[in-house]
Amino acid sequence: MTASKSKLPPVIPTVVIAAAGAAIFHFIGFPAAAVTGPATAVAAATLLGVRTAIPPRLCDVIFLVIGAQIGSTVTPDVIAAALTWPVSLLILTLTLIAIMVLVPISLRLLFGHTRVTAFLSAAPGHLTFVLGLAADLKAELPQVVLIQTVRVFLLTLIVPVLISFWGVSGTATFAGQGTSSTYDLLLVLVLALLAGLGLKRMSIPAPLLIGAMAVSALSHGSGVVAGVAPSWLTMAAFICMGALIGTRFGGVDKSLLRSAFFAGLLSTVAGCIIAAAGAYLAALLIGMPPAALFLAFAPGGVEVMAALAIETGLEPALVAAHHVFRLVVLGALLPLFAIRYRNG
Repeated sequence: MTASKSKLPPVIPTVVIAAAGAAIFHFIGFPAAAVTGPATAVAAATLLGVRTAIPPRLCDVIFLVIGAQIGSTVTPDVIAAALTWPVSLLILTLTLIAIMVLVPISLRLLFGHTRVTAFLSAAPGHLTFVLGLAADLKAELPQVVLIQTVRVFLLTLIVPVLISFWGVSGTATFAGQGTSSTYDLLLVLVLALLAGLGLKRMSIPAPLLIGAMAVSALSHGSGVVAGVAPSWLTMAAFICMGALIGTRFGGVDKSLLRSAFFAGLLSTVAGCIIAAAGAYLAALLIGMPPAALFLAFAPGGVEVMAALAIETGLEPALVAAHHVFRLVVLGALLPLFAIRYRNG
């Protein structure tokens, strides 16, 4: 009996736990239940010793589906609204700089982290790049990994709650578009995969997600294809996305978890406050819903924030564009800050 259990692929219990978490969070009315419920349930199971995993190939499918769904929201109205985005992109850049300056100071004062460890622990995204810098700059790698993991998890839970307080009133709707034909859906996904693999060879962050967004936006905007992915497919992608977040707690050093949790909580709350201030200012200037701009400014997790934008209907194209821009800006800022900390 024990042997047969050990042969059960960990993805199966992971998906079952994730689906149960989604159902429970939906029942209690928690915001964005299809993402937050699985993230919480799988994280809890992982910390309790359950083997959890989302295979890389399934991750690829998740990103392709979510990216394609975002791209399907691109309409002439969205393109017209994009002309006002440079203002908010500038404000977003300023909020990123503020987070990267102020949050590390808090981590150093309250948790005694070294300058470089505090800086990398507070970095609002680009996790793979951050971990590479952590090894190069001789930071306390376990602390950085744990704090960043906690930060992404808490963002998944906190951001939906905050936007529900702010008012979920996006203009993106999917119901009126109808469901794509099987041919249209397969065409978009195949082209998206090819585009994503091309971007991956160029070392572009989140290549499959960005490739799917671009292909879907071009094909829908030009009228080559119509409709959106079936709701069951999108819901499955949300649940697996939440599960993926929860699996990141596998193999953590539980002796460091308590300290990392509170450091991650501080980093998340401080980053959200700064992002909310920037989002509110941008909303006043460009006339977009504050909740949508807060989702666009949230400090991290392009895939997660994009999924939340789809589920809430809060301007998925705007949110995705801002998060892709955030990755580009971080790609430039992180090395500059790293040089400062290496020489400081």
